[in-house]
Amino acid sequence: MALFGGFISKFKKAADKWSQGVSNLFSDNPLTDEFWEQLEESLLAGDVGIDMAENLIEELRETAASRRIAHTGELKEAFAGMLIGRLEEIPGMGRPIDVAEAPAVVMLIGVNGSGKTTTAGKLATMFLREGKSAILAAADTYRAAAIEQLKAWGERASVRVIASAHGSDSAAVVFDAIQAAKAAGIDVVIVDTAGRLHTKSNLMDELAKVGRVASREAPGGISESLLVLDSVMGQNGFVQAEVFNKAVPLTGVVLSKFDNTAKGGIAFSIAGKLKLPIRYVGLGEGASDLELFSPRDFVHALLDMENVNDAEN
Repeated sequence: MALFGGFISKFKKAADKWSQGVSNLFSDNPLTDEFWEQLEESLLAGDVGIDMAENLIEELRETAASRRIAHTGELKEAFAGMLIGRLEEIPGMGRPIDVAEAPAVVMLIGVNGSGKTTTAGKLATMFLREGKSAILAAADTYRAAAIEQLKAWGERASVRVIASAHGSDSAAVVFDAIQAAKAAGIDVVIVDTAGRLHTKSNLMDELAKVGRVASREAPGGISESLLVLDSVMGQNGFVQAEVFNKAVPLTGVVLSKFDNTAKGGIAFSIAGKLKLPIRYVGLGEGASDLELFSPRDFVHALLDMENVNDAEN
């Protein structure tokens, strides 16, 4: 699944608000102090983060000086190569979920409202489209609405949902789901965990318990523990990652609601600060609106380089 095919249309809102502005800076104008200031402002406005923005600009300045570049347009491919490099240096960036050892267990983790339940349904749809079987585990037992929402996704995708009563033990739900998957020869169990504030230690302890049960019962342990981050929240969501990682070691990030954000630079912040690979991005409300993240396609779309086959590395 390539991001680029649907990127321009599905991500148009963010492209118009941010990426178009970044791309327009690389015209055929002379290199001036104003260009560097505008580039920094655009990167910060896009939530790239101050450290990453300063680092990118410093490296780009050095490139301009060493190559004696005098016009902004001549820097575009070099800048694209730098951005792609920042993303691709993180192991696993854009790599699909491996379900070689069945049943693989994929845990979705994050705060309330981040989009975990919707992502669970989209992942199930994606696996079915790839010819794999899936079970959804409704481990968010705190919200009855979450259980009903996951059941609705299960019906939509024709996927079995393992659920229990509101307020029941979430670890027991995960146990039951893994046993059901083993008995039926299911490829993957997708666990929708309860949204929780990272400041609530008792809820984090419970998440750790769910992780222990999944690690013990799944043949290969937990295959993936993905942090679902609301793209609209930007870097405000980063404080969650460290605490969640202590409860269940994170293997990657799913960026939800990516089509609604004007802060597409969050991808670079995740690479620079969290050092976690982005695996998928949510680009709409439809069942098929979950795309495998592609660093190269993302940067080419960001800089309006549709016809560029290879940016410099």
